[in-house]
Amino acid sequence: MISRLPRWVEVGAFILALTAGCVNAVGLLGFEHQSVSHLSGTATLLGTGILTPAFDRLFNLLGVLISFLFGASIAGFLLHDSTLKLGRHYDTALVLESLLLIASAWLLISGSFYGHFLASAACGLQNALATTYSGAIIRTTHVTGIFTDLGLMFGALVRGEPLDKRKAKLFVFIILGFTCGGTVGALFYAQFGFMELLLPAFICTVMAAAYRLYSHRHRT
Repeated sequence: MISRLPRWVEVGAFILALTAGCVNAVGLLGFEHQSVSHLSGTATLLGTGILTPAFDRLFNLLGVLISFLFGASIAGFLLHDSTLKLGRHYDTALVLESLLLIASAWLLISGSFYGHFLASAACGLQNALATTYSGAIIRTTHVTGIFTDLGLMFGALVRGEPLDKRKAKLFVFIILGFTCGGTVGALFYAQFGFMELLLPAFICTVMAAAYRLYSHRHRT
């Protein structure tokens, strides 16, 4: 059950969702106006674009999809399974995400849309960090599934079933984090342009350091 998760999970999920919101804000506000933290719209644009083919546009959309998959594959290689456990390479994954975001910022500042590919890979990597833990599906780079799960929970509540308050709290934290991330990302993008991606990169680095310290203390 969700109650078995450590108490820091809500805070971590909020920060990760905020990070993803920041990254996606840059994708939407940048010159390609392309979401990078989730793929539903991208896959739809790819499908509709086939009817009126424009090679550059289709290449960009396909690149975002494949890059997200590549990022998730990195997490799969590093983390092995979905069990939340101290000592796993979450810090390594977060550092890699930070490096991908830094490289993405450099490419986008240089005028290259390949930066979107690296931003998408960073989001895929992050989203795969938190998969299914103790009955809770934790996705931090988009909120469609979160709203769906909350709707199911509220419908069951009306039917008379008890509300899993811990699970609902976790989902609300993710929604708030992603929304706040979009706001923060828009504010920083207006001031710093694509250098805004250095903010989520910095957050990932701090989280990696905090996790390494926390893990070391509790294992010793």
